[in-house]
Amino acid sequence: MKKGTIKVSVLYPNETGKTFNMDYYCNKHVPMVGGLLGDALIGATIEQGVSGGAPDTTAPYIAMGNIYFESIDSFQNSFGAHADKIMADIPNYTNIEPVIQISEVLV
Repeated sequence: MKKGTIKVSVLYPNETGKTFNMDYYCNKHVPMVGGLLGDALIGATIEQGVSGGAPDTTAPYIAMGNIYFESIDSFQNSFGAHADKIMADIPNYTNIEPVIQISEVLV
């Protein structure tokens, strides 16, 4: 991604007793989000946690989704109109409350 791009990260903490359906997330939720956000969305990645930093430790996040936009305005204008529908789909793949961070790509 180029410098100045806005990255919205949605992180799902790997907590005991919580569930996450990666198949649904990859094949239903993220494509739905992409369709709703349209041309404002310039990229997306999905990551699955495999380990913590030390050997044989649990990953702190079970999954991470990242979506990229040209500007904060582009994100807010596209996401805001569909936020309710996007958020309403979360219970279809997890019972984890996601942590959301908006960042600017520097390098």
